[in-house]
Amino acid sequence: MNTTHPFYLHFEKIYGDRWPALFAALQKGECQVARKNLLSASIDQDKAWSAFEQKPELPNCYWIPEGQSAHPQRNSDEMLDVYVMDPASVMVARALEVQEGDRVLDMCAAPGGKSLVMIEALKEAGEIFCNDLSPERRERLKKVIQQYVPRSIRDRVWVTGKDGVQFGLKEADTYDRVLLDAPCSGERHILENPTAQAEWSPRRTEHLASRQYSLLAAALLAVKPGGRIVYSTCSISPAENDEVIRKLLKKKKDAVRLLEAPLGVGGERTEFGVAYMPDHSGFGPLYFAVIEKN
Repeated sequence: MNTTHPFYLHFEKIYGDRWPALFAALQKGECQVARKNLLSASIDQDKAWSAFEQKPELPNCYWIPEGQSAHPQRNSDEMLDVYVMDPASVMVARALEVQEGDRVLDMCAAPGGKSLVMIEALKEAGEIFCNDLSPERRERLKKVIQQYVPRSIRDRVWVTGKDGVQFGLKEADTYDRVLLDAPCSGERHILENPTAQAEWSPRRTEHLASRQYSLLAAALLAVKPGGRIVYSTCSISPAENDEVIRKLLKKKKDAVRLLEAPLGVGGERTEFGVAYMPDHSGFGPLYFAVIEKN
């Protein structure tokens, strides 16, 4: 992509002097971690990934060095041993602070890495509804759950295929925790796809932001009073991030309260949340904000 492409000029206007470094970082390989599957009854430490670095800020995660990889393998109980994912995704799932016994909704759950983090947090009680509208993504989600979650726990894991807005319309005040990892522009993936680059326009971001707000408003309806919502995207566009939260705070006012999002390693504060940007952290992009229903 050249510097006269509308995509480049759009984000240059937003990020100014930072944009060349961020643009370059978005085109590099992303840093990932191998997150240990704590749901497996048999964890063999004598694995290649066990030699990778661990950091106290992200327990049970092994940071994969650049140029290397970690391949999930079967433990003796037939569960896969690690799930490879973006470090920021682990932090987002943990920011929901799922408690044992909670009723949890993962509104746009596929491929399932964040769902696994939350399933572990439920421990011996509670249930989670892992939803995804796309049949193809839902099949991938089911496979991940089968590969990482023992059958005894899968009895409390439900995979559904609803439009997320339906949870607000039909299941008000139902869930203790809701994660909305919303469909977004995913600019890193746009830069990997010439067709997506040719089709990109600022109008797409506007349409997505409208959809994201609808889903977030539904999440607010679906969560119980006092319940927590984490809203996240893998977009670098403020229109899909802070501006969606701003709209919710403005329209819902006393019905919602903004909580301080935990600032993990490599994160940077935004007006309403936290962003992990690859030029600063080496991973992401990923934005998230934490809100509570009054």
